[in-house]
Amino acid sequence: MSKDLLKIAGKEYNSRLLVGTGKYLNEDQAFKSIRASKSEIVTVAIRRVELDLNKRSDSILNYITPEQFTILPNTAGCFSAKEAVRIACLGRELLNGESLVKLEVLKDKETLLPLMDETVLAAKELVDLGFQVMVYCTDEIDYAENLEDIGCVAIMPLASPIGSGQGITNPDAILEIVDKITCPVIIDAGIGTASEVAVAMEMGCDGVLLNTAIAKSENPVLMAEAMKDAVLSGRKCFLAGRMPKRIKASASSPLKGIVDS
Repeated sequence: MSKDLLKIAGKEYNSRLLVGTGKYLNEDQAFKSIRASKSEIVTVAIRRVELDLNKRSDSILNYITPEQFTILPNTAGCFSAKEAVRIACLGRELLNGESLVKLEVLKDKETLLPLMDETVLAAKELVDLGFQVMVYCTDEIDYAENLEDIGCVAIMPLASPIGSGQGITNPDAILEIVDKITCPVIIDAGIGTASEVAVAMEMGCDGVLLNTAIAKSENPVLMAEAMKDAVLSGRKCFLAGRMPKRIKASASSPLKGIVDS
């Protein structure tokens, strides 16, 4: 049996868990948690990175390197297509020309929900500029299909608002995206615990990206391990194929030939 690998933009990964780097007590705790997660793709908010190497005294980029991880720059904190494109270009410069980027264009600072019309505009421009775009979006199928048609390499619908820990609030919409989208579908935002990660994987999502659920847990390193295990378990369950649901009970042991008392 061939290995079950996640494939994004022509590159293969053993892990289907992607993690962020924010909200930890310090960078050392972040790095230990990232290692415990066994993630191979680590996302970094470019707007929070000091671009001047001489001033970058304690940055997560001093702990994670391109030799160890695929560093995925993201445009977190951007509220327009123009701003997101500019930040993405800064990220590519920072990472020596790497073209993979996570696109985020937000409505406002309160909800942190995707601003979809601006997201589509930014995605078009970034693809034209040669970026490989992984895109944070709503769970609306029309937008997901549009973004795939534009050429995005991964569709990343939110489970629920960023950092909320509410889990998957609209599973039917996620299932429709999984069913109709051919590029990788990665749940992004709102996951709070390992059981929700497992559910996402059982639904057929190709991966899960999370940050707050690990960083704000009481034991981030242990939680990172739990999330790693949940991805593996959920994926195995999806590949195995769950039993059909039944209206009536069905005895585990056959009744035919049973000895009457």
